[in-house]
Amino acid sequence: MQRCAWADSSPAMQAYHDNEWGRPQHNQQRLFELLCLETYQAGLSWQTVLNKRAAFNEDFVDYDVDQVAAMTTADVERLLTDARIIRHRQKLMATINNARVIRDWPAGEDFATWLWAFVDNQPIRQA
Repeated sequence: MQRCAWADSSPAMQAYHDNEWGRPQHNQQRLFELLCLETYQAGLSWQTVLNKRAAFNEDFVDYDVDQVAAMTTADVERLLTDARIIRHRQKLMATINNARVIRDWPAGEDFATWLWAFVDNQPIRQA
């Protein structure tokens, strides 16, 4: 398989490149995870985020929207002590807030449908 140069920096980057990057995703839970990972990445490298991904998945129950939406301030305080993740209060609060927004999405439409509508349900492929 031919890889982009950035993917050769680590096994985690290779796996992400080979199995996820550039592949359309329609599963609401996986899209929520991606939204969260992108939030954590702000100001940091993607490598840093991928290195902490397993711990984030554990702490946020594989990004189960209902379970994350139910998290409280006490949960945030606990998360802030977990050295395995990016311990940024606002980013952790954004994860919980975004879960609540997705959980409370208007009836008849879901987050994935709304998101894909921005590109007419077709991936944008750059030549």
